[in-house]
Amino acid sequence: MTRLAALAALLAAALSSPVLANDPPSAADLYRSHCSACHGKNLEGAQYAPLKKDQWIYAQDSRGIARIVMYGIPETDMIAFTEILSKAEIQSIVDYVLAQQEVRPEEPRAIPPSVRTEDYELRVQTLVADGFRSSPWGIEFVDERRALVTERRGGLRWMIDGALHPTPIGGLPVPTQYGDSGMYDLALDPDYESNGWIYIAYVHALGDPSTRDTPAMTRVIRGRVKDHQWVDQETIFQLPVELHFARGTRWGSRLLFDREGRLYFSIGDIGRNDDVQQLGKPAGKVYRILPDGSIPEDNPFRNDPDALPALFTLGNRNVQGIDQHPVTGAIWATEHGPMGGDELNILEPGRNYGWPVITYGLNYDGSVISELTHKDGMEQPVKQWNPSPGVSAVQFYQGDEFPRWRNDAFVAAMRFEEVKRLELGPSGVEREEVVFKGYGRVRDLKLGPDGAFYLLLNNPHKVVRLSRKD
Repeated sequence: MTRLAALAALLAAALSSPVLANDPPSAADLYRSHCSACHGKNLEGAQYAPLKKDQWIYAQDSRGIARIVMYGIPETDMIAFTEILSKAEIQSIVDYVLAQQEVRPEEPRAIPPSVRTEDYELRVQTLVADGFRSSPWGIEFVDERRALVTERRGGLRWMIDGALHPTPIGGLPVPTQYGDSGMYDLALDPDYESNGWIYIAYVHALGDPSTRDTPAMTRVIRGRVKDHQWVDQETIFQLPVELHFARGTRWGSRLLFDREGRLYFSIGDIGRNDDVQQLGKPAGKVYRILPDGSIPEDNPFRNDPDALPALFTLGNRNVQGIDQHPVTGAIWATEHGPMGGDELNILEPGRNYGWPVITYGLNYDGSVISELTHKDGMEQPVKQWNPSPGVSAVQFYQGDEFPRWRNDAFVAAMRFEEVKRLELGPSGVEREEVVFKGYGRVRDLKLGPDGAFYLLLNNPHKVVRLSRKD
């Protein structure tokens, strides 16, 4: 059924279910008038999928489902109802649909002991099920037994032999405490075994970190952990005071050291679209520096007096994953779109990835950001997803646990609560398989020294290990 046919069907259903002018329709009436032709009178499915189910693809809570009803799903036959129904009527329909569920989509599901993929049966182990003070954000193994984990509201934790140490490491700076800001990713120095340096990205406030009205900006620091304390801290990237902003959002940030020992990190658009295409403003960029904070000689804008010298690429709305291809050495990144248009990109020095001039997505209120998806001088993604799965970390597989997956890209997704496996070829992404789904927002995905995958889940906060069972 086409979008036009779907619209015709719902109009016909509405005409066949009249209500009195002075008698507001009930939630059941609204559902029957506007949804039953496509999804069945009793949510059992008709031309389209049933709405009584235990796994939701496009949204995981009431708010997300309401947004889908309001604005539709791009590149599908799900139309937008904003011009047909009021927000109150839409929420009434959503509440009615959720009331019919045996398990509401936002209720956590028990993680099974194993899951089956196309190539392997995976053993699923929940290593950490409680103990985090806030959302875990990044994980990095320092050896076969120990890993460090950052927490969104500030904190660095040891995970030793799969168990979370009850006491956070002391002495770290306090990041901002609101919205999607806070403490982000971490990375180990390429020479960590000899120098002990650990790098962390966080949002630093110039005043009270608890309020949005305090100017703030993403910083990168490094330090060492000794006797359960953060010591020897150095700030290796910070911007001038005049480039700090209050009331920002989408501050970043993923970290990656490449084979040459250069450190890449991201800063999102901060909610300041007008700044993204300006080389002298920090928003919507990927940066590259050396471990001590100095600028590599071959940085593309190093000698441009109007540019921030650490810039590597621009036009990146919100990079949330970054890794280096094990064969080609190319730097790959996942990027949050708005509503639709999440991207997978290969980052090349000095290139412009288009935000907000070109995009495949819409604003969160359904309005158009740009009519353009292509423009000369701006890069096209290797792949874009519509609707947005909420992509996060990306990791190329290199290990012995899953030999058939070697060099495949694995992408975490928060909104769709999943891990995708991408087979890559000369034409880009040739196949996509979802290997894990529906047990929490997958914030980080890291390959452990044992060749298994370690997932950081948010809502609920967990650490999960995926290894080979068969």
